[in-house]
Amino acid sequence: MKEKFSLKDKLYNPTKVTQIAQEIKEVYPLFDVEMFVEEVVLEFPCLELKERIYHIRKILKKYLPSDYIRATQILLEALPNVLDTHKSDNDFGDFIYAPYSDFIVSYGCTKTYLAFSLGALREITKRFSVEFSIRDFINIFPTQTLDMLEKCAVSENYHERRLASEGLRPRLPWAKKLKINYHIPLKHLELLYTDKTRYVTRSVANHLNDISKIDASLVLETLNRWKNANMQDPKEMTFIINHALRTLVKQGNEEALAMLGYIKEPPITVGEVKLKTTTVYIGEALEFEVALFAQDEAMLMIDYVVHFCTKVGKLSPKVYKLKKVTLSKDEKIVLKKSHHFKANMSTRTLYTGKHWLEIQINGSMIHREYFMLEQCRKLNTYPKK
Repeated sequence: MKEKFSLKDKLYNPTKVTQIAQEIKEVYPLFDVEMFVEEVVLEFPCLELKERIYHIRKILKKYLPSDYIRATQILLEALPNVLDTHKSDNDFGDFIYAPYSDFIVSYGCTKTYLAFSLGALREITKRFSVEFSIRDFINIFPTQTLDMLEKCAVSENYHERRLASEGLRPRLPWAKKLKINYHIPLKHLELLYTDKTRYVTRSVANHLNDISKIDASLVLETLNRWKNANMQDPKEMTFIINHALRTLVKQGNEEALAMLGYIKEPPITVGEVKLKTTTVYIGEALEFEVALFAQDEAMLMIDYVVHFCTKVGKLSPKVYKLKKVTLSKDEKIVLKKSHHFKANMSTRTLYTGKHWLEIQINGSMIHREYFMLEQCRKLNTYPKK
């Protein structure tokens, strides 16, 4: 039987812990590698991913000098070389260094150590992002930290530049909520949207997508202004716009769709929407198809929406992408899709009952069908002869 994949064991395991222990030993000979590794790894079986980060940070405190600055200097000296600055995307670094930034926020987020700690985070983010740890500093020391992040925004190192956006995202997943107004980081984004590195521009787009959930008009105004300024490569500007508007597009925001070239009522005729069955079992798939005919050239963003039945019998909609397509006049297409209702999903609990499927084109609902979701289909069993 294939062993189940474990992200926490891939990122934090005895080999990784031994790696950082030996790196620390090289710059701090008094570091007890064997005892450190043993004490860290002993607790791993009962700890989840984030808990392992906190645990490593706590044991580092025990085995490093009690003086915060000296201990942090050792960690900085033990860091590997900075990540390759010639790459342009997806160079996240090694998660095993996440406890280092947690060490700084846990023991050095004070007025006394502020300048030193911010400088230390700038060094660590060149090896692994400190987007979570920086948020405590933003909340407690906003003026100084925002000034530091403004310097990061014009750094030659693209990991520092990305931090100036990612660390300030108003709705960064799994992160502490920021206390500052979401308008404040816009000046950082103004320095970053023209960046030539996709790792940075993706963060800028994600940042604007966060804001769109709070203030759609601000995002639309900002993107229009950036586009008209012609300071970013048109292809990359298109990427930023598309990625930043994805939530508004799912919501059917007319201005967002228009910015992407999609009109509200395209010249199309929608044919029959066919469901293979109106009863779907958990663990199986809803199969459907929809036919579209273009009366004139039409640029289409086609989504489907599943309205999940909740525990209390209400409906919870979720939008899924189906296809982006431009049809010529008199062209016909038939789109087919299978949507799996997997049992034991980590992101959603499935409940039996009446569900709805909607077809959405350019943000508008054009067809709706219901189907029943039932418990897993029982397999036939036969008595042994």
